[in-house]
Amino acid sequence: MIPPHWAGERENGYHGAAMIASVNPATGETLRVYTPMDANRVDAIVQQVHHAYLEWRTATFAQRAAPMRRAAQLLRERKEEYARQITLEMGKPITQARAEIEKCAWGCDYFAEHAESMLAPMPVDTEGAKSYVTFQPLGAILAIMPWNFPFWQVFRFAAPALMAGNAVVLKHAPSTPGCALAIESLMQEAGFPPDLLRAVLVENEQVEPLIRHPLIAGVTLTGSTRAGRAVARIAGEELKKCVLELGGSDPAVILADADLEQALNQCATGRLINSGQSCIAAKRFIVEQPLYPAFLEGFLERMRAQVMGDPLDERTTIGPIAREDLRANLHRQVQQSIQQGAECLLGGTIPEGRGFFYPPTVLVKVRRGMPVWDEETFGPVAPIVAAANREQAIEMANDTPYGLGASVYTRNTVLGEQIAANQLEAGNCFVNSFVFSDPRLPFGGIKQSGYGRELGIFGIREFTNIKTVYVR
Repeated sequence: MIPPHWAGERENGYHGAAMIASVNPATGETLRVYTPMDANRVDAIVQQVHHAYLEWRTATFAQRAAPMRRAAQLLRERKEEYARQITLEMGKPITQARAEIEKCAWGCDYFAEHAESMLAPMPVDTEGAKSYVTFQPLGAILAIMPWNFPFWQVFRFAAPALMAGNAVVLKHAPSTPGCALAIESLMQEAGFPPDLLRAVLVENEQVEPLIRHPLIAGVTLTGSTRAGRAVARIAGEELKKCVLELGGSDPAVILADADLEQALNQCATGRLINSGQSCIAAKRFIVEQPLYPAFLEGFLERMRAQVMGDPLDERTTIGPIAREDLRANLHRQVQQSIQQGAECLLGGTIPEGRGFFYPPTVLVKVRRGMPVWDEETFGPVAPIVAAANREQAIEMANDTPYGLGASVYTRNTVLGEQIAANQLEAGNCFVNSFVFSDPRLPFGGIKQSGYGRELGIFGIREFTNIKTVYVR
Protein backbone atom coordinates (compact mmCIF):
# COMPACT_ATOMS: atom_id res chain seq x y z
CA MET A 1 0.00 0.00 0.00
CA ILE A 2 1.03 3.64 -0.37
CA PRO A 3 2.87 4.61 2.82
CA PRO A 4 1.30 7.21 5.14
CA HIS A 5 2.60 10.74 5.36
CA TRP A 6 6.08 10.96 6.87
CA ALA A 7 5.91 13.34 9.80
CA GLY A 8 9.58 14.26 9.56
CA GLU A 9 10.55 14.52 13.19
CA ARG A 10 14.12 15.60 13.82
CA GLU A 11 14.94 12.46 15.81
CA ASN A 12 14.11 10.30 12.79
CA GLY A 13 16.89 11.88 10.80
CA TYR A 14 15.11 14.82 9.19
CA HIS A 15 15.64 18.53 9.38
CA GLY A 16 12.98 21.18 9.41
CA ALA A 17 14.10 23.83 6.92
CA ALA A 18 13.01 23.32 3.30
CA MET A 19 10.08 21.14 2.30
CA ILE A 20 9.27 18.84 -0.61
CA ALA A 21 5.68 19.36 -1.76
CA SER A 22 3.42 17.05 -3.72
CA VAL A 23 1.04 19.28 -5.69
CA ASN A 24 -1.97 18.23 -7.76
CA PRO A 25 -1.34 19.95 -11.13
CA ALA A 26 -5.01 19.70 -12.08
CA THR A 27 -6.03 21.95 -9.17
CA GLY A 28 -2.86 23.55 -7.85
CA GLU A 29 -3.64 22.17 -4.41
CA THR A 30 -0.90 20.78 -2.17
CA LEU A 31 -1.49 17.10 -1.48
CA ARG A 32 1.28 16.42 1.04
CA VAL A 33 4.42 18.04 2.35
CA TYR A 34 7.57 16.07 3.11
CA THR A 35 10.63 17.22 5.01
CA PRO A 36 13.88 16.49 3.17
CA MET A 37 16.20 13.97 4.78
CA ASP A 38 19.37 15.36 6.25
CA ALA A 39 22.87 14.15 5.39
CA ASN A 40 23.05 11.72 8.29
CA ARG A 41 19.78 10.07 7.34
CA VAL A 42 20.83 9.78 3.69
CA ASP A 43 24.19 8.29 4.66
CA ALA A 44 22.49 5.73 6.87
CA ILE A 45 20.21 4.68 4.01
CA VAL A 46 23.11 4.31 1.58
CA GLN A 47 24.94 2.19 4.14
CA GLN A 48 21.86 -0.01 4.54
CA VAL A 49 21.43 -0.38 0.77
CA HIS A 50 25.08 -1.36 0.42
CA HIS A 51 24.77 -4.04 3.09
CA ALA A 52 21.66 -5.41 1.38
CA TYR A 53 23.63 -5.55 -1.88
CA LEU A 54 26.42 -7.62 -0.30
CA GLU A 55 23.92 -10.42 0.30
CA TRP A 56 21.80 -9.90 -2.82
CA ARG A 57 24.75 -10.22 -5.19
CA THR A 58 25.17 -13.86 -4.09
CA ALA A 59 21.52 -14.76 -4.76
CA THR A 60 20.74 -17.05 -7.66
CA PHE A 61 18.73 -15.79 -10.59
CA ALA A 62 15.81 -17.90 -9.41
CA GLN A 63 16.00 -16.26 -5.98
CA ARG A 64 16.04 -12.81 -7.59
CA ALA A 65 13.21 -13.65 -9.97
CA ALA A 66 10.74 -14.71 -7.27
CA PRO A 67 10.22 -11.26 -5.69
CA MET A 68 10.44 -9.62 -9.13
CA ARG A 69 7.47 -11.70 -10.30
CA ARG A 70 5.66 -10.91 -7.07
CA ALA A 71 6.26 -7.20 -7.73
CA ALA A 72 4.60 -7.63 -11.14
CA GLN A 73 1.65 -9.31 -9.46
CA LEU A 74 1.27 -6.52 -6.90
CA LEU A 75 1.44 -3.89 -9.62
CA ARG A 76 -1.44 -5.53 -11.45
CA GLU A 77 -3.48 -6.12 -8.30
CA ARG A 78 -3.10 -2.48 -7.21
CA LYS A 79 -3.22 -0.90 -10.62
CA GLU A 80 -6.05 1.47 -9.70
CA GLU A 81 -4.31 2.63 -6.53
CA TYR A 82 -0.96 3.28 -8.17
CA ALA A 83 -2.52 4.83 -11.27
CA ARG A 84 -4.42 7.27 -9.08
CA GLN A 85 -1.20 8.17 -7.27
CA ILE A 86 0.44 8.99 -10.61
CA THR A 87 -2.51 11.06 -11.78
CA LEU A 88 -2.79 13.04 -8.56
CA GLU A 89 0.92 13.88 -8.39
CA MET A 90 1.74 14.65 -12.03
CA GLY A 91 -1.56 14.88 -13.89
CA LYS A 92 -1.35 11.95 -16.31
CA PRO A 93 -4.80 10.99 -17.68
CA ILE A 94 -5.98 8.03 -15.62
CA THR A 95 -6.32 5.68 -18.58
CA GLN A 96 -2.67 6.28 -19.46
CA ALA A 97 -1.63 5.93 -15.81
CA ARG A 98 -3.15 2.45 -15.75
CA ALA A 99 -1.21 1.58 -18.89
CA GLU A 100 1.99 2.78 -17.22
CA ILE A 101 1.47 0.40 -14.31
CA GLU A 102 0.77 -2.49 -16.68
CA LYS A 103 4.02 -1.73 -18.50
CA CYS A 104 5.94 -1.81 -15.23
CA ALA A 105 4.52 -5.26 -14.50
CA TRP A 106 5.51 -6.42 -17.98
CA GLY A 107 9.06 -5.17 -17.43
CA CYS A 108 9.33 -7.01 -14.11
CA ASP A 109 8.11 -10.27 -15.64
CA TYR A 110 10.35 -9.90 -18.68
CA PHE A 111 13.59 -9.45 -16.76
CA ALA A 112 12.63 -12.08 -14.20
CA GLU A 113 12.38 -14.53 -17.09
CA HIS A 114 15.32 -13.47 -19.25
CA ALA A 115 18.01 -12.03 -16.93
CA GLU A 116 19.84 -15.33 -16.48
CA SER A 117 20.26 -15.92 -20.21
CA MET A 118 21.18 -12.27 -20.83
CA LEU A 119 23.91 -12.42 -18.21
CA ALA A 120 25.16 -15.93 -18.91
CA PRO A 121 28.97 -16.24 -19.20
CA MET A 122 30.22 -15.84 -22.78
CA PRO A 123 32.95 -18.34 -23.75
CA VAL A 124 35.78 -17.00 -25.91
CA ASP A 125 38.27 -19.20 -27.79
CA THR A 126 41.87 -18.40 -26.83
CA GLU A 127 45.10 -20.31 -26.25
CA GLY A 128 44.11 -20.82 -22.60
CA ALA A 129 42.40 -23.88 -21.21
CA LYS A 130 39.35 -21.72 -20.58
CA SER A 131 38.47 -18.09 -21.14
CA TYR A 132 35.17 -16.33 -20.91
CA VAL A 133 33.39 -13.09 -20.09
CA THR A 134 31.15 -12.89 -17.05
CA PHE A 135 28.82 -10.13 -15.87
CA GLN A 136 29.05 -9.22 -12.19
CA PRO A 137 27.00 -6.59 -10.33
CA LEU A 138 28.59 -3.29 -9.35
CA GLY A 139 26.80 -2.37 -6.11
CA ALA A 140 24.40 0.38 -5.04
CA ILE A 141 23.28 2.41 -8.06
CA LEU A 142 21.87 5.90 -7.62
CA ALA A 143 18.78 6.40 -9.79
CA ILE A 144 17.85 10.05 -10.39
CA MET A 145 14.38 9.77 -11.85
CA PRO A 146 11.93 12.22 -13.49
CA TRP A 147 8.29 12.97 -12.81
CA ASN A 148 6.75 12.31 -16.23
CA PHE A 149 6.58 8.50 -15.98
CA PRO A 150 7.05 8.22 -12.22
CA PHE A 151 6.61 4.44 -12.04
CA TRP A 152 7.85 3.24 -15.44
CA GLN A 153 11.08 5.26 -15.41
CA VAL A 154 11.99 3.63 -12.09
CA PHE A 155 11.06 0.10 -13.06
CA ARG A 156 12.68 0.23 -16.49
CA PHE A 157 15.98 0.80 -14.69
CA ALA A 158 15.38 -1.07 -11.45
CA ALA A 159 14.04 -4.35 -12.84
CA PRO A 160 17.16 -5.16 -14.90
CA ALA A 161 19.53 -3.61 -12.34
CA LEU A 162 18.14 -5.71 -9.49
CA MET A 163 18.06 -8.87 -11.58
CA ALA A 164 21.74 -8.25 -12.35
CA GLY A 165 22.44 -8.29 -8.60
CA ASN A 166 22.68 -4.57 -7.91
CA ALA A 167 20.88 -2.46 -5.29
CA VAL A 168 19.09 0.87 -5.80
CA VAL A 169 19.08 4.24 -4.09
CA LEU A 170 16.13 6.11 -5.61
CA LYS A 171 16.23 9.89 -5.79
CA HIS A 172 12.91 10.70 -7.42
CA ALA A 173 11.72 14.07 -8.73
CA PRO A 174 10.75 16.48 -5.93
CA SER A 175 7.21 16.66 -7.31
CA THR A 176 6.54 12.90 -7.08
CA PRO A 177 7.61 11.84 -3.57
CA GLY A 178 4.45 9.80 -3.06
CA CYS A 179 5.27 7.64 -6.07
CA ALA A 180 8.82 7.08 -4.79
CA LEU A 181 7.59 5.92 -1.39
CA ALA A 182 4.92 3.73 -2.97
CA ILE A 183 7.55 1.97 -5.09
CA GLU A 184 9.83 1.44 -2.09
CA SER A 185 6.97 -0.06 -0.11
CA LEU A 186 5.85 -2.25 -3.00
CA MET A 187 9.31 -3.74 -3.49
CA GLN A 188 9.62 -4.54 0.21
CA GLU A 189 6.22 -6.20 0.24
CA ALA A 190 7.14 -8.17 -2.88
CA GLY A 191 9.83 -9.94 -0.88
CA PHE A 192 13.01 -8.11 -1.83
CA PRO A 193 15.40 -7.50 1.07
CA PRO A 194 13.99 -4.47 2.95
CA ASP A 195 16.92 -2.18 2.12
CA LEU A 196 17.61 -3.31 -1.46
CA LEU A 197 15.66 -0.41 -2.98
CA ARG A 198 15.32 2.68 -0.83
CA ALA A 199 13.95 6.10 -1.64
CA VAL A 200 15.73 9.21 -0.38
CA LEU A 201 13.68 12.40 -0.16
CA VAL A 202 16.26 15.05 -0.92
CA GLU A 203 16.43 18.34 -2.76
CA ASN A 204 18.47 18.77 -5.91
CA GLU A 205 21.39 20.43 -4.14
CA GLN A 206 21.78 17.27 -2.05
CA VAL A 207 22.42 15.11 -5.11
CA GLU A 208 26.11 15.88 -5.59
CA PRO A 209 27.15 14.43 -2.20
CA LEU A 210 25.06 11.37 -3.03
CA ILE A 211 26.89 10.81 -6.31
CA ARG A 212 30.21 11.23 -4.53
CA HIS A 213 29.29 8.84 -1.71
CA PRO A 214 31.95 6.09 -1.65
CA LEU A 215 29.30 3.35 -1.51
CA ILE A 216 27.48 4.55 -4.64
CA ALA A 217 28.89 2.48 -7.51
CA GLY A 218 27.14 4.13 -10.45
CA VAL A 219 24.49 6.65 -11.47
CA THR A 220 21.59 6.63 -13.89
CA LEU A 221 19.71 9.81 -14.75
CA THR A 222 16.66 10.49 -16.84
CA GLY A 223 16.25 14.22 -17.16
CA SER A 224 17.27 17.35 -19.00
CA THR A 225 20.49 17.79 -20.93
CA ARG A 226 21.52 20.43 -18.40
CA ALA A 227 21.06 17.96 -15.54
CA GLY A 228 22.92 15.31 -17.53
CA ARG A 229 25.95 17.52 -17.94
CA ALA A 230 26.05 18.19 -14.21
CA VAL A 231 25.74 14.50 -13.30
CA ALA A 232 28.29 13.46 -15.91
CA ARG A 233 30.79 15.97 -14.58
CA ILE A 234 30.47 14.79 -10.98
CA ALA A 235 30.39 11.10 -11.87
CA GLY A 236 33.38 11.60 -14.15
CA GLU A 237 35.37 13.21 -11.36
CA GLU A 238 34.58 10.19 -9.20
CA LEU A 239 35.23 7.74 -12.09
CA LYS A 240 31.78 6.22 -11.68
CA LYS A 241 29.79 4.66 -14.46
CA CYS A 242 26.72 6.64 -15.48
CA VAL A 243 23.87 6.20 -17.94
CA LEU A 244 22.15 9.37 -19.17
CA GLU A 245 18.78 9.49 -20.91
CA LEU A 246 18.28 13.16 -21.64
CA GLY A 247 16.17 15.55 -23.68
CA GLY A 248 14.95 15.20 -27.22
CA SER A 249 13.43 17.11 -30.10
CA ASP A 250 12.32 14.04 -31.99
CA PRO A 251 11.41 14.42 -35.66
CA ALA A 252 8.64 12.61 -37.48
CA VAL A 253 9.33 12.47 -41.22
CA ILE A 254 6.21 11.94 -43.32
CA LEU A 255 7.04 11.08 -46.92
CA ALA A 256 4.73 11.80 -49.83
CA ASP A 257 3.76 8.14 -50.23
CA ALA A 258 2.82 7.63 -46.55
CA ASP A 259 -0.49 6.08 -45.56
CA LEU A 260 -2.10 9.34 -44.48
CA GLU A 261 -4.50 7.93 -41.88
CA GLN A 262 -1.82 5.75 -40.32
CA ALA A 263 0.65 8.63 -40.20
CA LEU A 264 -1.91 11.01 -38.69
CA ASN A 265 -2.99 8.56 -36.01
CA GLN A 266 0.55 7.63 -35.04
CA CYS A 267 1.85 11.21 -35.10
CA ALA A 268 -1.04 12.60 -33.06
CA THR A 269 -0.66 9.85 -30.47
CA GLY A 270 3.12 10.27 -30.44
CA ARG A 271 2.80 13.99 -29.79
CA LEU A 272 0.01 13.85 -27.22
CA ILE A 273 0.79 10.82 -25.06
CA ASN A 274 1.21 11.92 -21.45
CA SER A 275 -0.17 15.32 -22.54
CA GLY A 276 2.96 15.75 -24.65
CA GLN A 277 5.31 15.37 -21.68
CA SER A 278 7.56 12.62 -22.95
CA CYS A 279 11.23 12.67 -23.89
CA ILE A 280 10.47 10.50 -26.94
CA ALA A 281 7.31 12.31 -28.00
CA ALA A 282 7.29 13.36 -31.64
CA LYS A 283 8.08 17.06 -31.39
CA ARG A 284 8.79 18.20 -34.97
CA PHE A 285 6.67 17.11 -37.94
CA ILE A 286 8.38 17.31 -41.32
CA VAL A 287 6.07 16.53 -44.22
CA GLU A 288 7.08 16.09 -47.85
CA GLN A 289 5.34 18.87 -49.81
CA PRO A 290 2.77 16.84 -51.81
CA LEU A 291 1.22 15.46 -48.61
CA TYR A 292 1.62 18.61 -46.50
CA PRO A 293 -1.85 20.21 -46.98
CA ALA A 294 -3.74 16.98 -46.25
CA PHE A 295 -1.51 16.12 -43.29
CA LEU A 296 -1.91 19.58 -41.77
CA GLU A 297 -5.70 19.46 -42.15
CA GLY A 298 -5.92 15.98 -40.62
CA PHE A 299 -3.57 16.81 -37.77
CA LEU A 300 -5.56 19.91 -36.86
CA GLU A 301 -8.72 17.81 -36.84
CA ARG A 302 -7.19 15.33 -34.40
CA MET A 303 -5.82 18.06 -32.13
CA ARG A 304 -9.23 19.78 -32.00
CA ALA A 305 -10.86 16.49 -31.01
CA GLN A 306 -8.82 16.13 -27.82
CA VAL A 307 -10.59 16.40 -24.47
CA MET A 308 -8.66 18.54 -22.00
CA GLY A 309 -9.78 18.38 -18.40
CA ASP A 310 -9.77 16.48 -15.12
CA PRO A 311 -7.18 13.70 -15.54
CA LEU A 312 -9.24 11.43 -13.26
CA ASP A 313 -12.09 11.58 -15.79
CA GLU A 314 -12.07 8.55 -18.10
CA ARG A 315 -12.90 10.77 -21.09
CA THR A 316 -9.90 13.07 -20.68
CA THR A 317 -7.09 12.73 -23.20
CA ILE A 318 -5.10 15.86 -22.26
CA GLY A 319 -4.30 16.48 -18.62
CA PRO A 320 -2.42 19.40 -17.06
CA ILE A 321 1.24 20.19 -17.41
CA ALA A 322 2.94 18.74 -14.35
CA ARG A 323 4.09 22.03 -12.80
CA GLU A 324 3.24 25.70 -13.20
CA ASP A 325 6.82 26.67 -14.07
CA LEU A 326 6.91 24.02 -16.78
CA ARG A 327 3.73 25.42 -18.33
CA ALA A 328 5.22 28.92 -18.21
CA ASN A 329 8.30 27.73 -20.09
CA LEU A 330 6.19 25.93 -22.70
CA HIS A 331 4.15 29.09 -23.25
CA ARG A 332 7.36 31.10 -23.59
CA GLN A 333 8.56 28.73 -26.32
CA VAL A 334 5.30 29.13 -28.21
CA GLN A 335 5.07 32.91 -27.85
CA GLN A 336 8.70 33.55 -28.75
CA SER A 337 8.30 31.41 -31.84
CA ILE A 338 5.22 33.41 -32.86
CA GLN A 339 7.13 36.65 -32.31
CA GLN A 340 9.83 35.30 -34.63
CA GLY A 341 7.36 34.59 -37.42
CA ALA A 342 5.61 31.30 -36.65
CA GLU A 343 1.85 31.18 -37.21
CA CYS A 344 -0.36 29.61 -34.56
CA LEU A 345 -3.32 27.77 -36.09
CA LEU A 346 -4.64 26.26 -32.85
CA GLY A 347 -4.16 26.83 -29.12
CA GLY A 348 -1.24 28.88 -27.89
CA THR A 349 -3.06 30.51 -24.98
CA ILE A 350 -3.15 29.70 -21.27
CA PRO A 351 -6.73 28.84 -20.31
CA GLU A 352 -8.49 30.50 -17.40
CA GLY A 353 -9.22 28.61 -14.23
CA ARG A 354 -7.22 26.54 -11.81
CA GLY A 355 -4.68 23.91 -12.70
CA PHE A 356 -1.69 24.02 -15.05
CA PHE A 357 -3.46 23.20 -18.32
CA TYR A 358 -2.17 24.03 -21.81
CA PRO A 359 -4.28 23.38 -24.91
CA PRO A 360 -3.27 21.34 -27.99
CA THR A 361 -1.31 23.79 -30.11
CA VAL A 362 -0.30 23.70 -33.79
CA LEU A 363 2.29 26.02 -35.32
CA VAL A 364 3.31 26.46 -38.96
CA LYS A 365 5.88 28.66 -40.72
CA VAL A 366 8.40 27.35 -38.21
CA ARG A 367 12.10 27.51 -38.97
CA ARG A 368 15.44 26.92 -37.34
CA GLY A 369 16.21 29.39 -34.57
CA MET A 370 12.71 29.29 -33.10
CA PRO A 371 12.31 27.71 -29.64
CA VAL A 372 9.69 25.19 -30.81
CA TRP A 373 12.22 23.89 -33.35
CA ASP A 374 15.51 24.16 -31.48
CA GLU A 375 14.42 23.32 -27.94
CA GLU A 376 12.66 20.39 -26.33
CA THR A 377 8.96 21.20 -25.95
CA PHE A 378 7.31 19.33 -23.09
CA GLY A 379 3.61 19.65 -23.78
CA PRO A 380 0.95 19.31 -26.52
CA VAL A 381 2.66 21.65 -29.01
CA ALA A 382 3.24 20.57 -32.61
CA PRO A 383 5.28 22.51 -35.20
CA ILE A 384 4.52 21.25 -38.73
CA VAL A 385 6.77 22.15 -41.66
CA ALA A 386 6.96 21.21 -45.31
CA ALA A 387 10.03 19.74 -47.02
CA ALA A 388 10.62 20.02 -50.78
CA ASN A 389 11.75 16.39 -51.04
CA ARG A 390 12.90 13.34 -49.09
CA GLU A 391 16.50 14.47 -48.90
CA GLN A 392 15.56 17.83 -47.41
CA ALA A 393 13.19 16.17 -44.95
CA ILE A 394 15.95 13.92 -43.62
CA GLU A 395 18.36 16.86 -43.44
CA MET A 396 15.81 18.85 -41.43
CA ALA A 397 15.15 15.88 -39.16
CA ASN A 398 18.83 15.60 -38.28
CA ASP A 399 19.19 19.37 -37.83
CA THR A 400 19.11 19.17 -34.05
CA PRO A 401 21.62 18.80 -31.21
CA TYR A 402 19.44 15.96 -29.88
CA GLY A 403 19.33 12.33 -30.92
CA LEU A 404 16.88 10.33 -28.82
CA GLY A 405 14.14 9.17 -31.19
CA ALA A 406 12.96 9.63 -34.76
CA SER A 407 10.28 8.15 -36.99
CA VAL A 408 9.60 7.93 -40.71
CA TYR A 409 6.30 7.21 -42.44
CA THR A 410 6.13 5.63 -45.90
CA ARG A 411 4.31 2.82 -47.72
CA ASN A 412 7.73 1.68 -48.97
CA THR A 413 8.86 -0.13 -45.82
CA VAL A 414 12.16 -1.16 -47.44
CA LEU A 415 12.98 2.52 -48.00
CA GLY A 416 11.68 3.41 -44.54
CA GLU A 417 13.90 0.81 -42.93
CA GLN A 418 16.92 2.09 -44.88
CA ILE A 419 16.24 5.64 -43.72
CA ALA A 420 15.71 4.55 -40.11
CA ALA A 421 18.75 2.30 -40.00
CA ASN A 422 21.25 4.42 -41.91
CA GLN A 423 20.17 8.04 -42.24
CA LEU A 424 18.26 9.24 -39.17
CA GLU A 425 20.58 10.28 -36.33
CA ALA A 426 18.97 8.96 -33.16
CA GLY A 427 19.15 6.04 -30.77
CA ASN A 428 15.61 4.84 -31.50
CA CYS A 429 14.33 5.01 -35.08
CA PHE A 430 10.88 3.67 -35.93
CA VAL A 431 9.10 3.10 -39.26
CA ASN A 432 5.35 3.82 -39.48
CA SER A 433 5.08 4.08 -35.69
CA PHE A 434 5.66 6.65 -33.00
CA VAL A 435 8.68 5.93 -30.80
CA PHE A 436 8.17 4.03 -27.54
CA SER A 437 10.23 2.02 -25.08
CA ASP A 438 10.00 -1.77 -24.86
CA PRO A 439 11.64 -4.05 -22.27
CA ARG A 440 12.97 -6.24 -25.09
CA LEU A 441 14.76 -3.43 -26.94
CA PRO A 442 17.66 -1.19 -25.85
CA PHE A 443 16.63 2.42 -25.25
CA GLY A 444 18.79 5.53 -25.21
CA GLY A 445 20.16 8.40 -27.24
CA ILE A 446 23.16 10.02 -28.89
CA LYS A 447 24.47 13.58 -29.12
CA GLN A 448 22.87 15.85 -26.48
CA SER A 449 20.31 13.15 -25.66
CA GLY A 450 22.86 11.27 -23.59
CA TYR A 451 24.64 7.93 -23.69
CA GLY A 452 24.30 4.42 -22.40
CA ARG A 453 21.29 2.17 -22.76
CA GLU A 454 18.38 0.95 -20.67
CA LEU A 455 16.28 -2.17 -21.29
CA GLY A 456 17.08 -5.20 -23.41
CA ILE A 457 20.31 -7.14 -23.21
CA PHE A 458 22.42 -3.99 -23.53
CA GLY A 459 20.56 -2.24 -20.71
CA ILE A 460 20.88 -5.06 -18.19
CA ARG A 461 24.63 -5.18 -18.81
CA GLU A 462 25.23 -1.44 -18.29
CA PHE A 463 25.68 -1.69 -14.53
CA THR A 464 27.78 -4.82 -14.49
CA ASN A 465 31.49 -5.52 -14.33
CA ILE A 466 32.11 -7.08 -17.74
CA LYS A 467 34.83 -9.31 -16.41
CA THR A 468 37.35 -11.36 -18.36
CA VAL A 469 38.28 -14.72 -16.83
CA TYR A 470 41.30 -16.56 -18.30
CA VAL A 471 42.49 -19.98 -17.13
CA ARG A 472 45.79 -21.41 -18.40
